[in-house]
Parts: sequence; structure tokens; C-alpha cells
Amino acid sequence: MVLPARKFIGVLAIGAALPLAAAVLQFVRPPGLDFLHRNSPTSRKYVIETMCGGVALFDYNNDGLLDIFFVNGGHLDDPVKAPVSFSRGDPAYWNRLYRQNKDGGFTDVTEKAGLHRESGTNYGMGVATGDYDNDGFTDLYVTNYGRNVLYHNNGDGTFTDVTARAGVAAGGWSVPAGFFDYDNDGKLDLFVTRYLGYDLIDPILCGTMFRTYCRPGRFPRTSNILYHNNGDGTFTDVSRQAGIADLQGTGMGLAIGDYDDDGFPDVFVSNDAMEHTLLHNNGNGTFTDRALEAGVAVSEDGQAVSGMGCDFSDYDNDGRPDITLTDLATEIWSLYRNEGKGMFRYASLTSGLGALSAKHSGWGVGWRDFDNDGWKDLFVARSHVIDNIERILPGVTYKETPFLAKNVGGKLHEVAIAGVEPVAGRAAAFGDLDNDGSMDVVMTVLNGRPMVLRNPGGTGNHWLMLRLVGTRSNRDGFGAKVRANGQYVYCSSTGSYLSAHDKRVHFGLGAARDAEVEIRWPSGQVQKLGRVAADQILTVKEP
Repeated sequence: MVLPARKFIGVLAIGAALPLAAAVLQFVRPPGLDFLHRNSPTSRKYVIETMCGGVALFDYNNDGLLDIFFVNGGHLDDPVKAPVSFSRGDPAYWNRLYRQNKDGGFTDVTEKAGLHRESGTNYGMGVATGDYDNDGFTDLYVTNYGRNVLYHNNGDGTFTDVTARAGVAAGGWSVPAGFFDYDNDGKLDLFVTRYLGYDLIDPILCGTMFRTYCRPGRFPRTSNILYHNNGDGTFTDVSRQAGIADLQGTGMGLAIGDYDDDGFPDVFVSNDAMEHTLLHNNGNGTFTDRALEAGVAVSEDGQAVSGMGCDFSDYDNDGRPDITLTDLATEIWSLYRNEGKGMFRYASLTSGLGALSAKHSGWGVGWRDFDNDGWKDLFVARSHVIDNIERILPGVTYKETPFLAKNVGGKLHEVAIAGVEPVAGRAAAFGDLDNDGSMDVVMTVLNGRPMVLRNPGGTGNHWLMLRLVGTRSNRDGFGAKVRANGQYVYCSSTGSYLSAHDKRVHFGLGAARDAEVEIRWPSGQVQKLGRVAADQILTVKEP
């Protein structure tokens, strides 16, 4: 079933082919968006200081406008003493929810929404979004060094902490998380990625002449967690039954996709300084790590890299989702091209990504079609992990400008972003903030104000955005594979680093004024829509 478009966006003018330099984002400061991230850097160089800064783009009140949720860090004493308190009751360290207004400005509604009561033992990291109870309102899951928090969206502009009842507190040091329906039963489950076993009270300190952040190899590895949605507001930890409890890692990035097209969502975790993890969904409630045999565990020369953020997207329009991950300067960002039959080929060099990234460090990452030409372009939030890296590696810089590359038939070409300066970029969330059909970015800055990167559009290319509503499938439509005029997008809000994205599915259509659309829902239902008019946001309900 196709519902009438909630809002029809004016048709863009037809123009000439987009010149390379026109694929540009512009830095803006929207009125009312006054968030300041605080990580409390110390002389002791606690590792959690440099890892935080999550962000989510989601429509919490269903008014058709994307709102923004920021995850704050917390206060750190120098040195930290027991009992640990991160001063989260102080408004300076609150997470913040900003409601978007009709004029494009924002209003801080954190306290009104009930999202200001964070435990003093939680140091904030990332965020996941999804409608876990299928009530039509998007819920929030916030990860922490400490106890994670599930906030149920009450549908009246407020949220309730339901973590204890739901049973999803996790514990330890969680980094990214994501909602997905791994067993296709119509209810969103939850995957939580954890980084290290880390003790703030008796930490390992690194550096001889001066302190610096320790490498992950100095600390115990830990396991990730899979929570199954029971359908009654509670979840069950099924990590052991699913076969992932004994997989020890240093998880930093999380992305969801169906890489072998069997109808079940698979999980990619980018690990820091060790082999990555590709969890193949066996379709019976269990997963098998196939990263090594699939060719995505290490770099082309067999080296483990400092995996940071990651993305599961079809960058070359062949219908198969590829894997991209960022890492540190002196390494190169990894692009694994999906060759089919469960195999990937290292494509960093052939795509041009290797040359563009060799001297740079990356965090949040995502493929989105910023110029609506029908090819997904690449955005990366950049910065080194070590704030005094210049003293260790001359020629490598800590703060960097964000990165944008235009995709020309599978080859990448860096383009400028207007108005940006070097910062410590971390998370990057993607979505259409002003509903004009052009993709925007919100990037967090460690111990600074976020960067809102607006897309001015005006390329002359057409576009289509779909808001999926599942009936037999989960209401968000997460896990649906959508095709439009030969392009493929997998519906998910998970990916990048510590981020959650606009759940609507976006296509650039180039010169085409309409699109042939096919949706394969997680239930297995295939829905076809013929000659869908371009330049609109369309709500599509599963038949």
C-alpha cells in the first residue's frame, strides 16, 4: 500500500550535468543549536576522553522535521578517585535533545522531554534509534562507559527510562549500538558493540617523556552483546545462543547490511588494531564470523588497522552492499567491494580512496548521494585519536577539516566543504534536515560545538525519498532492500561512528523525472511501485 505523500517538495529544474566542484556542503550555525560537547580532558589521558561524542537525527515528535540528539561526555577529576562521579546532574554535562522548528531553527527540549536525568556513573558515548515496540514513535538507546540507557518515546514529547524493565543496561564500555530485526519476526532487536576492559580507578598510563592515550593492546578485549526483543517491552541477552559471546574484540564501528542477499541482516564490526568481525546471519538465530574468509578482516597486505567508524553501502550500484571503514593516519581507509558469493575485494587503491586518506585519520563515515546524480558520495569526520600526536609523529595533525569526495562511476574525487576549519571530528549523522531532497550532515566535535553541514542543492538533479512503514515487518522497515532505477539502498539507521541516521531511504535520480521502485521487506514481501514521481517524500506502507 502507498500512502499519499506527507509533503510534496517542489520539482527541481533540469540542468546540465553536475560539475565536480558543485558537490559541496556548507557549514552553518542554525539558531538555537547551542550544544557544547564536554569530554573533560585530563593530564592523565584517560582513554574514554577521546572516544565520545554521539549524535542522532530522528523525528521524535512525528512532525515531519528531523530533530537532533547529542550525547555528552562527563566531568573527569584529574586524577579520578573512587567513588567515580561524572557530574551528569550538572546541566553542562547533560545529553541534549533539540526540536527542529518550522523556520529551520532549533529549541532545546531536553528537560521537557525528560532526557536530562543521566546517572552520575555514566560517561556518554553513542546513540541508536528505532521503534522497538512498533508504536509509531522512535525510541533512543544511549551507550556509555558505565550503564547504557533505553528511553521509551511516550508519544507526547516525553521519554521514560525503561532500561531496568527492558534488561538492556549492558555494562562495561559500550561504544556504538544499533537496532535491527535479526530474526525477521517483526520486532527490532539490539546489537551493542563494546570496546575494552578499562578501569578508571587503576588505569594503565602511557608515555614516557609526556602522557599520551594508550593503544588498545594494553587492555583486555571484550565481547559484544545481542539482545532479542521479546515483544512485551523486555529483551533477552542471547549472545551465547547466537554464538557471539566468545568473540573477543575491540569494537568501535557498527554497520548492518545483508551482504549475501539471503534476506537476513548481517553485522560488521570494525575493531581497533585487530582483525575486524563480519557476523554472517545463519537464519536460525545464530551468527558465524566470516571476516577472514570473506576478505574483510585485514588490509590488502594482511595488516590489522585501527578500525574506527564503518558503513555498509552499495557505492558502485551493482546491487551488493560494500564495506567501508576509517582508521588512523599512516594507514589508509579500507574499502571492501562486494564481489558476490560471500566474497569481497580490497578496493581502496582502485577507487582512489587510498591516495586520499593515507595522511588522514577518520571517525564517522557514510556514503550518501549529496548531488543527487545517482552515485553515493563519501563523507568522513576527521581527526587523530591522540591530541598531542604532532609531538609523536611530525607531519600528522590532530585537528582536521571534514572530508567529502564525489563518486564518479566508482572513482573518488575530493571536493571542498565551505566554511569549515580543522576540528576534532567524531560522530557523523546523515539526513535531510530541511526536506529539500538534498542530504545534510551533523558532525560532532570533541570538546566543541557541532558542525551542521547543509546541502544547498541546486544541482538540477532529481531525487526521491521513501518513508517505510512495516506491518508484518518491523514498523521502521529496517532490513528492507529498496531499489530505484537500478540503485539499491538498505533501510537502517545504524552506521558511521556513535551515530544514528534519518531512517528515510534517499535516492538521487539524476535527470530522471520518475522512478521504478521495488521494496523487498524483511517479511519477504516484494512490493513494486511503477513510475513514482520524482522530487517528493513518499510514505510507503507494507501491503
